[in-house]
Order: sequence, then C-alpha cells, then structure tokens
Amino acid sequence: MAIILDGRKISNEIKEELKAKTLWLKEQKKIVPCLALLLVGDNPSSQIYVASKEKACKEIGFKSIVIRLPQDASESEVLSVVKIWANDKEIHGILVQLPLPKHINENNVIMAIPPAKDVDGFHPESMGRLVIGLPGFVPCTPAGIIELIKRYDIETKGKHVVVVSRSNIVGKPIANLLYQKSNYANSIVTICHTAARDLSYFTKQADILIAAMGVPKAIRAKDVKDSVVVFDVGINRIIDTTKEKGYSIVGDVDFEEVAPKAFAITPVPGGVGLMTIAMLMNNTFIAANNFNSM
Repeated sequence: MAIILDGRKISNEIKEELKAKTLWLKEQKKIVPCLALLLVGDNPSSQIYVASKEKACKEIGFKSIVIRLPQDASESEVLSVVKIWANDKEIHGILVQLPLPKHINENNVIMAIPPAKDVDGFHPESMGRLVIGLPGFVPCTPAGIIELIKRYDIETKGKHVVVVSRSNIVGKPIANLLYQKSNYANSIVTICHTAARDLSYFTKQADILIAAMGVPKAIRAKDVKDSVVVFDVGINRIIDTTKEKGYSIVGDVDFEEVAPKAFAITPVPGGVGLMTIAMLMNNTFIAANNFNSM
C-alpha cells in the first residue's frame, strides 16, 4: 500500500512551528502578524475557506480581520477596502477570497494588493519572482505541495512530473517551481489539461503526478504507472446517499483505485487542502517578519 502523504499531520507540525515563531516575533519585535480577509458574496465554499483561515490565525496567535461584502458589491467598493488595508501598517497580509462575482475584475483586485502583503502569491510581481527563482511569496497550494515533498523527502531530481492543470493558482506555479535547478525540484515537467485528446497518454508517463483539474475521480488506476507519487489537489463534492450529509468529498484521483499502484499519495480530504492553509499562515508570518526591513 502507498505511503499516505498526510497533510493533516504536516500542516499541524507547521502550525506548531509557527506558534513558536510568532511568540518570538511578539517578544522580540513587538509585532503581531495580522491577516486581513475579504469575502464578497455568499459562496458556501468560500465561506468555509474564510472560516478555516480565521480559525488557523487564532490557533497560531495571529490577528485576523474579516470583511464580508454582499454579492452585488461594486468593484470600486472592493478596491476601496483593499486600498485601506494596503496603507494600514498593522496589516501584514491581504487575502481577497476567490472567485469573485463575475462583475468584478479579479486582475484589478489582485493588482491592487501590494506585493509585500500578497500572501496569496497571485500578484504579477510575485509570479515573476517565482519564475526567475527570486525570493517572494509562492501561491499557497504549490507551496504546500513542495513542503510535502520536502518533509517526506520525495526524490524529484530528474523525475518526470506531469501537471494536469494550467491555472495561475496551481498549474503554472507548481510547474515553474519543479523545473528550477534547486533542491526538491530539478525535474522534467510536462503540463497538460483536459483539452488533451488522450490525457492518459501523459499521466501514464508520470513519476510524479499533480492533478488539479476539478473533475471528480478523473484519474483511474489505468491512467498511472506503478510506483507513481500522486498529489491530488482536487476537492469535489459528489452525491453520496450513504452519508448523513448526502455527499462525499473526493479528489480528482480515484484514491481507492490508484493508491494500491502508487508509491505515495495524498488523500482527499486530509491532504493538499490543509497544506494550503498552513502555507498561507507561513506566508503571513514571513510578511510580518519582513515588516521592519521594509
């Protein structure tokens, strides 16, 4: 049976480490890390994500500020909140929960966040620094994958990584991270997506497979080779009448089928998703720690 890459265990370790670092920051620099979160609309998943981030801040000892705007809030209202936070020296990280309502231009909002407070790692400056290998904020889900690779000492040098995603949030940044000439990277990377005529042709070549296309159980046992390492980023709700809630949460990989063939695999839930929040907290700590040097 595959090694389970336990995001719950590792994320808890990271949060405990951050608790100690935060205590040091408070005592030595008199700084309390502060994350400001903006939620627009009533998307149930977004509400859950924001609540999880608030909870993580409290657990570690960060301050959090949350503003919730209605679904019909204008782009100018959103930008006004971001501008106030951008100029507030007590706020170290700004996160605008995505997706935003369709009438709001996400790029305009992302561009309004100062790179020094861009703890989501989505600003073009953050992305540019990532691509050329300079220090900066890395998007939290790719950062979480890299942290799992490090902590489980997964060999990546010369390995063929297949990324099934082309998103700015996961696919593009994780591909750029893994082909760089550095420790826990230095891989040969292929990016593909659901437009591929035969997606299985690519996934069967993967030594390391990263699936983030948002299609429940799309990757089956027939689509991978033996001893593959699988990072399943998908979080999909499917109808399940055997459950009290009436649904189950599953990944983009059919865990029951693929796990027996894999060398290592992340579960869903309990895998990459929890690492995403842990790395957001880590980015926020870094932003706060950098504050004195700005």
